[in-house]
Amino acid sequence: MKHVLTCLTAAFVLFSTGLSAQQEKTEREPGHYNTNKFKQLYEEFATPNTYRTASGAPGPDYYQQQADYVMDIRLDDENARIYGEETITYTNNSPDALEFLWVQLDQNVRAKDSKAPLRNGSGVNLAYTPDNFTQNFMGESFDGGFNIEWVKDSRGAALPHVINYTMMRVDLPTPLMSGQSYSFSIKWWYNIPDHTVNRARSGYEYFPEDGNRAYVIAQFFPRMAVYSDVEGWQNHQFWGSGEFALPFGNYDVSITVPEDHILDATGVLLNRKQVFSKEMMKRYEEAQKSYDKPVLIVTQEEAEAAEKSFATKTKTWKFRAENVRDYGFATSRKFIWDMMAVKVGNKDVMAVSLYPKEGNPLWEEWSTRAVASTLKSYSSHTFDYPYHKAISVHAKNQGMEYPMICWNYGRPNKDGSYSDRTKFGMMSVIIHEVGHNFFPMIVNSDERQWGWMDEGLDTFMQYLAEQEFGEAYPEAIEGLDKYPSRRGAPSAIVNYMAGDQSYIAPIMSNPENVYQLGPNAYAKPATALNILRETVMGRELFDHAFKTYAQRWMFKHPTPEDFFRTMEDASAVDLDWFWRSWFYTTDYVDIGVSNVKKYYVSDEPTEEMKEYMAANGLTAADLPPLVYLADLDAKESDEEIKDPISASSTLSEFMMDNMTAEERAKVKQPKYFYEIEFEKPGGIPMPLIVEYTYADGTKEEVRYPVEIWRKNDASVKRVFSSDKELVGITVDPKLETADIDTSNNSWPKVDQGSEFEQLKAQVQQ
Repeated sequence: MKHVLTCLTAAFVLFSTGLSAQQEKTEREPGHYNTNKFKQLYEEFATPNTYRTASGAPGPDYYQQQADYVMDIRLDDENARIYGEETITYTNNSPDALEFLWVQLDQNVRAKDSKAPLRNGSGVNLAYTPDNFTQNFMGESFDGGFNIEWVKDSRGAALPHVINYTMMRVDLPTPLMSGQSYSFSIKWWYNIPDHTVNRARSGYEYFPEDGNRAYVIAQFFPRMAVYSDVEGWQNHQFWGSGEFALPFGNYDVSITVPEDHILDATGVLLNRKQVFSKEMMKRYEEAQKSYDKPVLIVTQEEAEAAEKSFATKTKTWKFRAENVRDYGFATSRKFIWDMMAVKVGNKDVMAVSLYPKEGNPLWEEWSTRAVASTLKSYSSHTFDYPYHKAISVHAKNQGMEYPMICWNYGRPNKDGSYSDRTKFGMMSVIIHEVGHNFFPMIVNSDERQWGWMDEGLDTFMQYLAEQEFGEAYPEAIEGLDKYPSRRGAPSAIVNYMAGDQSYIAPIMSNPENVYQLGPNAYAKPATALNILRETVMGRELFDHAFKTYAQRWMFKHPTPEDFFRTMEDASAVDLDWFWRSWFYTTDYVDIGVSNVKKYYVSDEPTEEMKEYMAANGLTAADLPPLVYLADLDAKESDEEIKDPISASSTLSEFMMDNMTAEERAKVKQPKYFYEIEFEKPGGIPMPLIVEYTYADGTKEEVRYPVEIWRKNDASVKRVFSSDKELVGITVDPKLETADIDTSNNSWPKVDQGSEFEQLKAQVQQ
């Protein structure tokens, strides 16, 4: 019998798949490459080697260079200039001999003859604001590039060098061999831009009411480029969007500013007693023991008093930072300063905020608390924050990050009032920028080439941290069930993924080459990782793999492949289909239910079975006893549908002959049988999440693995049985997959109304 059934089954397969073969073909279709969505990424990935392993971990020969800096910086507040002298000690840990060194001159993007403003095409706008019109057509170009006075070796001799826009090549007298170090010095200065006018990442804001400036200073010194096993020198020019690739090192920095300025920066403050008053020292010691609320080191009253005097004397602040990839500082006589302690792992970290009175009351209420919560959230999902402080600095319309310090948006109205939009915007940008300490300041990806590796991973972590902030501080989200995150939820990326394909680039694109950087590098990868965590992998597997990646690559230079490989290595989940679809293409998700057929159990052969028998010369005598599922829509009798045992004598006899009474008592008796066809118009395969609704009002959710699409990328059928009548089917009922078209997600089809009605409903929400 087993042999007969096997042969019959094989025949059925041939019947179901080979009807078309009975028809004559006039042409043979050409062959094709493997276009399966589940094809492995071997062709896209680099071959593993001793530097980077197939598991996604650093290899036994992994190396990275080191750049140490000693800097003397002077701020000319009257003329808004920065003057600096620096000595760089560069250590070659690579196996290669280096004939020259590349130094980044990022401020040259603001040079008077910069080509950056000319790199984009432009047409006439419908209208211009007066300041925009003046800047575009009537103003002089700002001269904010580096002025390099000299480059010298350790003996004071001039070093030959060539400046190519934002890169400077320093030619060495002899090749720098593996394991050797080389020291050289640079003297430079530049004009500091007004970042509120020039949209600079670094600069000052001028306050005409009191004549003061607040400075947020970064990219302010010539910085070493990265030399790695992946591409040698990372010396791509800085055009504005692709950020920075930087080696780790130690910094000894002296910063001279007006005596009445308040300053904080990357690194440990070495001369605190010299630059703090006795009262400030007392408050600082109090802040080190305050874990629940910030302590004011400089009060608003003191800051307002300082605004009125303009010191002619100077003060030098000295810092030491170890194992950081960049440096930044903020300074102004306008700054209010508060701090609180945060327990991270087994050590205390100081959460710090600097802000002028224009930031209050919002900043005094929430900035430092947001910093503290962020450090806890990110540490729990990655590694314990390794530095001793994290600083949030108020800067108009800013959001920019550096080791231990960042500048952040969020200004109340002049009367101190503020909207929820301003409040949550401030909280979110602080969480995001403080979070950048983890990605890319510690997990040090190449931002110039792969913007999403820092922005996307950080935005994903921001989403988790925002939700945890709302839970830690319910008063901050009063009136809301949860924190109103702008990015991360699958529904938030739908409009972008459903947009005009002419203006969408794959995530795996250089930041300079994408049309919409925010959705491309921030929102879409963040959403993808959220979907990966919640829907594809599950939190336990995802969280372990993500933490493994973060800990493997902290203080190192990972590539996208290192991330992709580690996530699979630490979870045993094949994700090549996911990376390919979400990161390498501009495909979108669209999955629906296309057809539902109802069946009932019968002893009689169906018409399709009869046609099969006739085509193959078979009679009833040639077949074993069979149970048939007949099309309910073709049922001619009004007789009530019976349970399978009652409807089929063949089935009843089989069970009597082959099962005990106890076994028969346990079997299910589904009365209703359905063949459900699911369609996938979208290019991205996703787990098929289906909610079944029954006549008695109950619901059941079934999650079919993504592999259900592996052999048919367009549609797939499932046979579904139940003892209850099925009255409704919904695909992706909780909107977990970023499905761009939900009009095909229901059976019976649900009228979603006109586009106008949908838009009206969204506005009302």
